[in-house]
Amino acid sequence: MSRIIKNDIVKLLSGEHKGKTGKVVAVLPKKNAVLIEGVGVASRKVKPSQLNPRGGLKDIHVPTPLHKVALVVDEKSAKTSRIGYKKTDDGKTVRVARQLKNKEIK
Repeated sequence: MSRIIKNDIVKLLSGEHKGKTGKVVAVLPKKNAVLIEGVGVASRKVKPSQLNPRGGLKDIHVPTPLHKVALVVDEKSAKTSRIGYKKTDDGKTVRVARQLKNKEIK
């Protein structure tokens, strides 16, 4: 189970796009990677077909490794945090932000 889930806001910690923030479009647990909106977009050439007789270029998302991203806890200051899990009194498991003294993440 990944600690980062779809629709989370994440910040890139290293690489070409270091410091950028974006929304998670999809999580790829088998590849241990995420697809981030606006980050890692590449062009792929498409052969002509009956559906697309002219062919051309298509934009695709390139996966970003999970170890290069951190969850943004406070969007105004772009403060990031590591993520942990905690059991509540009623037995549910919730995500918590470690840098904010185990504050619950919605």
